[in-house]
Amino acid sequence: MRIARPRLLPAALAAGTAIALAGCGRSHQLSGPSARIAPVAPQGAVAVTTRNTSRLGGADAVADAAAVARTVYPGLTQATSPAAVVVVDRANWSGALAASELAGAPLAAPLLYAEGGKLGALSAQTLAAMHPRGAGALAGAQVIRVATSAPVPGGLQTRTLAAGEPAVQAAAIEAILQRAQGGRAPRAVIVLAANAARSLQMPAAGLAAESGAPILFVNFQRVPVATASVLTTLHRPSIYVIGAAAIGARTLRTLRRFGAVTRITTGAASAEGAVSDAIAVARFTDGVFGWGVREPGHGLVFENAARALDAPAAALLSATGDYGPVLLQARPAPVSSVLASYLANIQPAYTAAPQFRPVRGVYNHGWLIGDERAISALTQAEVDALLEISPRRASSEEPSLSPPE
Repeated sequence: MRIARPRLLPAALAAGTAIALAGCGRSHQLSGPSARIAPVAPQGAVAVTTRNTSRLGGADAVADAAAVARTVYPGLTQATSPAAVVVVDRANWSGALAASELAGAPLAAPLLYAEGGKLGALSAQTLAAMHPRGAGALAGAQVIRVATSAPVPGGLQTRTLAAGEPAVQAAAIEAILQRAQGGRAPRAVIVLAANAARSLQMPAAGLAAESGAPILFVNFQRVPVATASVLTTLHRPSIYVIGAAAIGARTLRTLRRFGAVTRITTGAASAEGAVSDAIAVARFTDGVFGWGVREPGHGLVFENAARALDAPAAALLSATGDYGPVLLQARPAPVSSVLASYLANIQPAYTAAPQFRPVRGVYNHGWLIGDERAISALTQAEVDALLEISPRRASSEEPSLSPPE
């Protein structure tokens, strides 16, 4: 698959600058003011591009969600307006994470953050600018509010899901997803421990958006009634567990009564462990389920493991454009060694021969979420170099590209 390099839309560029970071190989550490390429604008959003990366967002998850939403949905035509927009209270992590599944087909809903019972100026402006059309399968709802009663602009038609325990909220969101799908029940679900470290849960946002599999929550000692009810109605779905170490053996045994259980990650309780787990999720595949990103030609979404709310904010990038799995950085800089190794393994390459040119190759593209306090300029430059298509010397073991005589 050949990945075209996306163009940032003018709406996403309004508060930022676009530059190119040239050069391959080892990056040089910059110092002083020149090291900053993405100062936060008064509006709170920035957009910086290099050859192979695009930075979206700003100082916090509110700005990040707004930038992602406007990049995917500028609202200039009916085709570039969403059917519905999800608005979630930023204080409700489990609700935001479970709502990531609504970014997938068929709803493809962007997510914006409210702050308690108030929709901030940036989220309100973004919502109004996208001109949501209304989801026919949801009785024309233009806004789906999760755990918030924040008023929305322009008299948009809303549907509200009340705050509650993680398992209860996730079950309610799964019901919305199933209704949006015309009553078609999903054949796979993603299960997380409600009390697991948020950094270990972040990759589930992109996987749910890409696969259409709902996110359900369990506790260490038991499967909550709400989760058990969903699993029962789905009639033995495939159950994929992320962060299995936070789920007790008894709970895993109970889950097996509802369907086949597959552990994608165990879950190491550290920032570097979260980086490794995100790569494991990106590499995992089981038939038609999972990313299976083990070769070049993909989109990739880079987030800081300490900014968990960026994962639901950017879930839409996993279900549109170049469809990218979530990859994590433990800190703003430098690129984690395990992440650099993974990117080197999937770096595009071409054989320097007349019969094969880079224009015939495949490309990777990276979305970086947040400002330089989330992912530094140095890291962006290093990632850009690791994503660039590069020449490869043909070995004697490779098949010849010459036409037969």
